[in-house]
Order: sequence, then structure tokens, then C-alpha cells
Amino acid sequence: MNAPHVPVLLNEVLEALATQDGEVFVDGTFGAGGYSRAILGAANCTLYGIDRDGSAQKAASLVGGEFAERFIFVKGCFGDAVSLLPPELHGTLDGFVLDIGVSSMQIDEAERGFSFRFDGALDMRMDQDSGAISAADMVNTYDVDRLADIIRFYGEERHAGRVARAIVARRDEELFATTSDLANVVRSVVHKSPKDPTDQATRTFQALRIAVNDELGELARGLAAAQALLKPGGRLVVVSFHSLEDKIVKNFLKLGAGLSETVSRHLPENPAARPAPTFRLPSKKAIFPTESEISQNPRSRSARMRVGIRTDAPDRPVPDNYHDILIKRARVIA
Repeated sequence: MNAPHVPVLLNEVLEALATQDGEVFVDGTFGAGGYSRAILGAANCTLYGIDRDGSAQKAASLVGGEFAERFIFVKGCFGDAVSLLPPELHGTLDGFVLDIGVSSMQIDEAERGFSFRFDGALDMRMDQDSGAISAADMVNTYDVDRLADIIRFYGEERHAGRVARAIVARRDEELFATTSDLANVVRSVVHKSPKDPTDQATRTFQALRIAVNDELGELARGLAAAQALLKPGGRLVVVSFHSLEDKIVKNFLKLGAGLSETVSRHLPENPAARPAPTFRLPSKKAIFPTESEISQNPRSRSARMRVGIRTDAPDRPVPDNYHDILIKRARVIA
């Protein structure tokens, strides 16, 4: 596979999906097409690839040329999968897979601004046609408290207040425009730890990227969409790399499987009155990459995979603010 983004936990994903001829799948984070190509190659199945990044279209054309009518690419956010996919697919999907986070090909494009490894515009938008605000907009306009909250929560940066104050002080003199510009300011106030090889700017960049793209809200909406789209026995497979992402997936599946207390006043407090479980969990624990995979693909080191199998129960009630509930819950539950 010549894709620049090496799919993580690929064997484990294929095993969990258990692809069969005639089945229909969704790859909600198409990217470079690694999972999609493997799923289509594993059985005579149909797959819808979803991605909000317009640059994924090139890889989609290659996969489409290889698998013809069995592959359909849809540009958009996987959290909108219910409205993006044909109505006749609702409640009929055999599998829904997500690989959460930024891809290697996005990081390697300096002009996208995802990484400080290359000097480029401070952008970080996964969909540059969306009109959404960029990372530069955030650091140049948000007040110090809002910046500190973003960096502390999404980046888990314990020096968030110090970083936010340094950003505001610097922009009063000159606005931020490039990735190296921001990285240098962060490094100037966060000291390098001899025990931690991670660059001091990593957590701040991660936080801004997640905030710019509403990645945690998108994840929660995507999980709710999967519940609506999967048929009984359909498999939900999610690979994540960040602890906050994994907590959201973990708690969504626990809630769906009836293994977690209610987190919303909109749901019944009486266990007997709660909806029947919408997911069955093959395992309550996450699946991690092998040492062999980590040695071949260091990016996989922080990956973990969780799987849920759709039951025949009706969709659980999902409040309009369901993603907010899950995100808030993820903040306090390990």
C-alpha cells in the first residue's frame, strides 16, 4: 500500500468488522483510503468513504478506480453521516469505522499548518472550504481565559495559563501568522523537560487543532449517527489516539450497553425504565497495537481501538446536546 498514511491496527479493525460478501460499510474518516482499500479487498462488499478534507478526493479517485461501483466517496463530516447517506441505508449498515485525529498526509503538508515541523500558515482547518475560523484567528482574537481553557482541556497542558498570557502579550505587538511563530512563543514559556522528549509546543498545537475542527463534538455526533445507521449485528469500530477521544468512545459504548449510569436529566433515572441496550461489547477493554506494529509504525504507539455490536433495540433517545454531555463526562471520567 503506497498511501502516505499507514492505517493503524488494520488487522484488528478487519477482524472486528468481519467483512462478508454483500455487506455495506462506512469509513467515516477516509483520509488516504487505507482502511477503505483493505475492507473492500477483504470481501465483495460496498463501502461509503466520508471525509471533510477536500484533499482526500485524490485518494478517493484511486480507490474508486480500483473498486469501481463498490466504492462511493462522500465529502462531508462523518458526524453528519445520517444526512449524507441515502435514506435507504439507515438501519442497514454492517459496519462503521472511524480513525480519529489528524492524518500523516495532513501533518506533512506545511501549508495546512497542523505541525510545527514545517513553517507554514497557522491554519489547521481540516475543511478549508468550510469558512470555519483558523488557528490564527483563535490566537489573534480569543481572550486569555478562553485560550487558556482550550489549551488546558484539549491539550492537557498544565502551563495553559502561562501559554495563553504569552500569546496575548505577543499578539499585542504583532499578530501570529505562521506555525513557527506560535511554536517559538510557546517554547519561550514552557521549559523543556529532560524526562519528556515531546516538544513543548505539541500540546498547544493539539489543543488548537481539536478546537478549530470541533473534533470532540464531531466524534460524539458520529457515534450517535452510527447508532442510527447500523443494523442489528452491525459493528462499530473506533481507533483513537488521544485520551479525551477514547474517553468519549468508552463512555458512549458503556452508556449504550447499559453499563453506565445515566448522564442526562433527559434519560430515566429508574434502571427498569431505561431504554434497552443498543450495543453489546465484545470487550470492555480497549485493544492496543502489538509491539511489532509499534516498531514498524511509531505513530501507532498511542492508538487504542474499541468495538461495539449493534443490538436490535430501538435507538436510545439522544438529546440535542448529547455531544456536550459526553464531552463533559469525558473530562471527569478516566
